[in-house]
Amino acid sequence: MLLIDENLFATGDDSGTLKVWDLRRGTAFMEMKQHEEYISGMAIDHDKKILLTTSGDGTMGVFNIKRRRFDLLSEFQNGDLTSVAIMKRGKKVACGSSEGMIYLFNWDGFGATSDRFAVKAESVDSIIPITDSILCAASTDGVIRAINLLPNRVIGSVGQHVGEPIEQIAKSYDGHFLASCAHDQKVKFWDISSLSAITVSDYRRRKKKGGNLKSLSKKAFGGGDDFFSGLIEETEIKKPEEKEEEEEDSDSGSD
Repeated sequence: MLLIDENLFATGDDSGTLKVWDLRRGTAFMEMKQHEEYISGMAIDHDKKILLTTSGDGTMGVFNIKRRRFDLLSEFQNGDLTSVAIMKRGKKVACGSSEGMIYLFNWDGFGATSDRFAVKAESVDSIIPITDSILCAASTDGVIRAINLLPNRVIGSVGQHVGEPIEQIAKSYDGHFLASCAHDQKVKFWDISSLSAITVSDYRRRKKKGGNLKSLSKKAFGGGDDFFSGLIEETEIKKPEEKEEEEEDSDSGSD
């Protein structure tokens, strides 16, 4: 389900049917079936005009809800498309996939992808924009990754549900916190307030082969329930972080 405004919301079902509802009428004023498989994600543009859908059939759908019409389907991608987010001030669209790939489309160029890159995750099941360039992506490996687009870079880990596939992530209204739910039957909260200050350079520093994913918070790895849990855990995590910083310093010296 996608909330469009105070009166309108959209739903997508397992058969691939999109409906747009008006609470004032108490009924759907738009109903279309263009996907062959379930609808997995939806996003709406800033003008509340163009609605995008992703589906298990590997396509992205484009619908004009102002004119109540279907515009087009993208070309088929490998695996299911699982989620969608509008990025770069409306100039780019990112889609997660069951193959661990993020596909990028140009706005008004929805037919074919403009770029793609692998996240090194089993599957990218849920994505949500944090800034114009940074999104958070949740995966079946239980890790929430912060990812920069253009340049395409995995920044690090925001948090995780240890060994449990993550079903959904959502951002708080003020953008300071991220909520996640997974197969461990827990809802966890993560502080993402620092992500808005991160800038990623086009220059890419050489990385150690098999290096660990950078931790962006003290709760990003390990068994801590969330950032509200015991303060004692902070001292336990501090040492690995210091070690990681030393390794990064040694990397930069070798470039």
